[in-house]
Amino acid sequence: MKFLDLTKVYIRSGAGGNGCISFRREKYIEYGGPDGGDGGRGGDVWVEAVEGLNTLIDFRYQQHFFAQNGKSGQGNQKTGASGDDIVLRVPVGTEILDEDEDTVIADLTELGQRVLLAKGGNGGFGNLHFETSTNQAPRRANPGQEGVERTIWLRLKLIADAGILGLPNAGKSTFLAATSNARPKIADYPFTTLHPNLGVVGVDGVEFVIADIPGLIEGAHEGRGIGDRFLGHVERCAVLLHLVDATSDDVARDYHTIIHELEAYGGHLADKPRVTVLNKIDALDEDERAERLAALQEASGDRVLMMSGVSREGVTEVLRALRAEIDEDRLRIKAANEEPEAWRP
Repeated sequence: MKFLDLTKVYIRSGAGGNGCISFRREKYIEYGGPDGGDGGRGGDVWVEAVEGLNTLIDFRYQQHFFAQNGKSGQGNQKTGASGDDIVLRVPVGTEILDEDEDTVIADLTELGQRVLLAKGGNGGFGNLHFETSTNQAPRRANPGQEGVERTIWLRLKLIADAGILGLPNAGKSTFLAATSNARPKIADYPFTTLHPNLGVVGVDGVEFVIADIPGLIEGAHEGRGIGDRFLGHVERCAVLLHLVDATSDDVARDYHTIIHELEAYGGHLADKPRVTVLNKIDALDEDERAERLAALQEASGDRVLMMSGVSREGVTEVLRALRAEIDEDRLRIKAANEEPEAWRP
């Protein structure tokens, strides 16, 4: 399945049906009077967060969504049928933006959350509605109300507890593959990862979701490389895992490159809790490890962990550090550790 996280769609709610002008004409009934029914109501346009989706790829092949119009009223006081609603089914974590691509209409962060995007038009009144003591044969009916037409953007921000950041080839996908059942593409060239990947990892009896996004390079906020378009997928994370390649010639420069891009991106991303890790230490001897670790600690001004996704050295400590930063209500206890309920007849 291809990945798509931003798309434009066109929606229109249904128009209301027209009211009817009709008079009752039956044998032996001298004064039938008006009996024109009201028009039916137009269908609404809804958006709903559903389970089993992690991309907006379905909206690449269909961008127009029109709800059904209401039916016109009929004689014999018959109200027209209402138009059917239409529901846009999107992944959890989807933002609904106005046409300016900036104003947030809704943010669907919970499964089953449902938002009305365009309300259907009301049906027009038939001439039965206008009958009075002084106007017993009205020849007037209202047209149905027009539907609402608008252009919106759908932007997906994946729901994850921790997000992995780093330069291309920092070992992000290798770490995700080593700690979860996710199988991202891994190769020895930059930008192997072209779209975000999610994986569920477990440590000490709890599970949480990690998001791996394509690597950033210097100038990503100006559109260089893949740019910073995927940084939105880690905005919802509780903690960021910053991986620095230990085999780099200048680990301090690599660290500051990512921090600068986070600050240039804006928002609160640069202020989120971070766990800084010196990765690929299996390729270094003890002296080189100590040298690179000291340089990275000086650059970050904080504690730095060491890890190797290939040999799995230090991986458990990194997972524990991530878990410590994630709120308890976001952690999921493994089902295997839960006490089974006693069977009752």
